[in-house]
Amino acid sequence: MSDLLSLATTGIRGYSRALQTIGDNIANAQTPGYARRSTLLAEQVSGGHSVLYPNQVAPGGVLVTGVTRVVDPWLIEDARVASGDAAQTGARLAGLEAVEAAIHDGGAGVGRAMTALFNRADELATEPASNVRRGAFLQATSDVADAFRRTADGFTRAADGVATRAASGVAQLNTDLGALSRVNNGLRRAREGSTNQASLLDDRDRLLDSISAALPVGVAYDARGAVTLDSDGAPLLAGGDAATVSLAVAADGRLSLGSIIAGSISAINPASGALAGHFEAAGAIATQRSALDGMASNFVTTVNAQHVAGRDATGAQGRPLLVIGTGAADMTALALTATEVAAADASASNGNALAFGNLRGAGGGEMSWADFAARHSQMVAGTRAQDSAATSRRDGAANARDAVASIDLDREAADLVRFQQAYQASARVLQTARETLQTIMDAL
Repeated sequence: MSDLLSLATTGIRGYSRALQTIGDNIANAQTPGYARRSTLLAEQVSGGHSVLYPNQVAPGGVLVTGVTRVVDPWLIEDARVASGDAAQTGARLAGLEAVEAAIHDGGAGVGRAMTALFNRADELATEPASNVRRGAFLQATSDVADAFRRTADGFTRAADGVATRAASGVAQLNTDLGALSRVNNGLRRAREGSTNQASLLDDRDRLLDSISAALPVGVAYDARGAVTLDSDGAPLLAGGDAATVSLAVAADGRLSLGSIIAGSISAINPASGALAGHFEAAGAIATQRSALDGMASNFVTTVNAQHVAGRDATGAQGRPLLVIGTGAADMTALALTATEVAAADASASNGNALAFGNLRGAGGGEMSWADFAARHSQMVAGTRAQDSAATSRRDGAANARDAVASIDLDREAADLVRFQQAYQASARVLQTARETLQTIMDAL
């Protein structure tokens, strides 16, 4: 009779725990980062000894050994790597697209302004005495300076945007590291196989996913599931200490990353993740901004030299048309009057206006700008293709991971019915044992 009661009561407790776990699974079916739980049930055995049956073992009911998460560590790690790669290409693409928008400037960019200037010079050559043509030429010169300044401003805004997103990523990284340190402490105190431990492991994996999306990390697990992290050899989480990661922005917009933990300072050079993408975008923007400044300086030098070589309406030597300081951002057109436009040269009243055409073609400002814009467009197109491939890879890896760890409501419903029936059967056994015992007591 005692065996019958043990079978019934342990069954009720065990199947009740299993039903509770299924309820948690169903309730968290849409919770991000929640891994499916499974209640581990084992046979509880009891032993006895008699002369006829020494060392006998008899079933003693159901034993709950714990709650486990249904996960595949390899698929989890693969999804993290794929997520970091996709975050890298996405961050790089965002920065490069901002530069591309500044280059094209809605069809009113530097290339079109240069073309308009040379067209106005050609028109001036047909009517060198016309003040209207002279004024249009000066306006076109001013438009080129405006276009260079707008483009430089667009580059600056793109660089600032990258730095802002990188700073936000570093702030989130520090928050995640601090939270993961607290999860580590909880895991070291949690009871093995408990629901609390499973929840902490979910939090740990969610935080690791977020950190891995920012920069690549090496992960080491201890016996309790707590982790030690490093990136590029720089420790991020060790023992009870979490590193503080800092971001530095150079004058040209390039980024650098460092960490400090327990008084030790390390440099970090991420090879993947969103921060790596921001670093690459910042570097590309700095390179393109330097190229823009070089083109602006060359254009000012060549156009001024050509204009100074001519004669204005009074026969005086031409004056410079443009002035530039440190780069395209401060390029401006000088305030000249229509009379001061040097359309003539020593041989003809329109000779210098015609000579402006020699600044076009190979090696000229228009061709240099066209090559510059084309190279950047190719860079964007290549990055966009890489991002598409990385995104597909990330989605595939995430789907493979979720196929193991996510909640299938049909499966949960089937398990719910199965454990309900087992619970009812245990309750029926308990009722039968009670009735049998009552019958025996009544017979005495």
